Amino acid sequence: MKRGARTQIFHHHSTKSVLRNLRSLVSLSPRNFLSAALGPGQNSDSVETNGGEQFSGIIEDKDLLRKNPNGNLLVLDLIDGGKMEPDSRLYTELFKKCTEQGKLKEGQMAHAHFLASRFQHYVSLQCTVINMYAKCGDMELARKVFDEMPERDMVSYTMLITGYSQSNGFKEALDLYVEMLKMGLQPNEFTFGSALKCAGGMQSDAMGRVIHGTCLKCGYDENVYVGSALVDMYTRCKRIDDAKAIFNGLECKNEVSWNALIAAYAREGEGHNAVELFSEMKRVGFNPTHFTYSSIFAACASNGALEQGKWVHADMLKSGQKLVAFLGNTLLDMYGKAGSIDDAKKVFDRLVKKDIVSWNSMLTSYAQHGLGEKAVDLFEEMRGFGFQPNKITFLCVLNACSHSGLLDRGLYYFELLRKYKLEPDITHYVTVVDLLGRAGQLDRAQTFISEMTILPTAALWKALLGACRMHKNMDLGAYAAERVFELDPHDSGPHMLLSNMYASAGRLSDAASVRKMMNENGVKKEPACSWVEIGNSVHVFVANDENHPQREEIRKKWEEIRDGIEKIGYVPDTSHVLWFLDERERGERLQYHSEKLALAFAILNTAAGTTILIKKNIRVCGDCHSAFRFVSRLVGREIVLRDTNRFHHFRSGSCSCRDYW
Repeated sequence: MKRGARTQIFHHHSTKSVLRNLRSLVSLSPRNFLSAALGPGQNSDSVETNGGEQFSGIIEDKDLLRKNPNGNLLVLDLIDGGKMEPDSRLYTELFKKCTEQGKLKEGQMAHAHFLASRFQHYVSLQCTVINMYAKCGDMELARKVFDEMPERDMVSYTMLITGYSQSNGFKEALDLYVEMLKMGLQPNEFTFGSALKCAGGMQSDAMGRVIHGTCLKCGYDENVYVGSALVDMYTRCKRIDDAKAIFNGLECKNEVSWNALIAAYAREGEGHNAVELFSEMKRVGFNPTHFTYSSIFAACASNGALEQGKWVHADMLKSGQKLVAFLGNTLLDMYGKAGSIDDAKKVFDRLVKKDIVSWNSMLTSYAQHGLGEKAVDLFEEMRGFGFQPNKITFLCVLNACSHSGLLDRGLYYFELLRKYKLEPDITHYVTVVDLLGRAGQLDRAQTFISEMTILPTAALWKALLGACRMHKNMDLGAYAAERVFELDPHDSGPHMLLSNMYASAGRLSDAASVRKMMNENGVKKEPACSWVEIGNSVHVFVANDENHPQREEIRKKWEEIRDGIEKIGYVPDTSHVLWFLDERERGERLQYHSEKLALAFAILNTAAGTTILIKKNIRVCGDCHSAFRFVSRLVGREIVLRDTNRFHHFRSGSCSCRDYW
């Protein structure tokens, strides 16, 4: 076919017919055309290769990428040796096979051979080459093929835009999309889908809205593929209401539509909405995919919703989904973050195939639960199995050592990181400062900071400030706080920490000065709240909560508990009350913190002997931590408290953090 005629097909036929043509080419069996392509008089049952090897039988699909001893592809050598006639469908199948198997080197061989053939100007084949290079991860070669095309059509633009979108080249993709429109080419659903993905990836609400307008002009407002991409784009641009409006307006939804909105709720920490939408998705007859389950597990992990996570896990098992790839990893992460370290380990042990993310997730869980020794053992086990630790792996094991006070081991792993030819980043330095600070080696931590090759961040000074509070080093703590105020002036946490330090030392005027500075700079303390999950309900409490339906029973229960723990040694730590009150008033103010109310509620509404799991949005105060230790002894139950730093497991009067958090 002449080049002009081939070009005319792409310019004057509909997009759908073009795609049908491409699909029909790709679907042909190589068994048919390769045997037919043997030269006149040649028997397909006996062909000698360049290496002298007799190749018998018809060349089948599995032989397409077979190589000769010289390293060349067998089918290409057969063509070059005159034993086969080249065919455009042969190149299509070769490029397709290289794409499916990610064989870049073989794809380059086939492409070089194609460029020397009489089919080199076929636009459809050039588009297939672009797709091959893009799917094999070489966008530079994909772009080179595109740039050298004498004529480009909608399909070639779409192939390259899609390639860039899948490799996070969002700007390059959107530049091509704009260029395509200027050329007068009309996008199809795949073009719009990729362009919208890029707008969402860049969180460019403005660009997303422009693309949305073009979708409407081109008549794609009812297209489910485009509609799903619009939902995803708006969610990534933090426009949840717009995304919901698009979703609700879709007459025909698919799994992608549901998954896009569920994933958005998960990212925004709206676990209850994610679970509700998941239930609705099942009610209307859609089967959740591995992506759906993964999003729900992520939402439950964020909220610490263990019971809901277990329910979704059970549903996943009924659906026949296996613990593979990221689905198993997100389930493991959910159990770890929702408070059940035993279930996290069970999932880890049952994974069909572990990857580095699996090991990192389990290490993180051990670190968060203060199980440093188990984390160290797991890290060494991972190395023994031949897995190469990455930067995240080292960060996990360093955190585990820090939370468990394993100073020497942590410093050893920090040095080992470089032996793996990995350069530590600021997160590793922060963890080492935390490690040294927790061990009381504040001078050594300060020296470590001064010798760093990268600039300290607010997070690093916060780690030092926290250690100074723990070890009551007022001067160094004030210095660290000043550095934090310079780098992150709007974070209320360091202000409150410094204020607490001054108040604990009796320097109430200094504490008041810090509070005054907060007011002047518009820095507001994050309101503390705690929540506990009972059945399918989440009960949230704030300090001195007066809104819960069981408020009277809860207060009465806590007063009963307080009397009990005072008899076995609990003494209120009034240093955590910062205002100018007498000792009795200071003690009273401690008694109705949100976590204490949540604990009293849980004891009232759960069976004796069961584990109690409470979550708090900020760091647990020292007095509540002390009270929880005594309560665990009084009632004979394990109490698990998750705050912003870690999990605290209270058993028989002691805490897994060893009173160091």
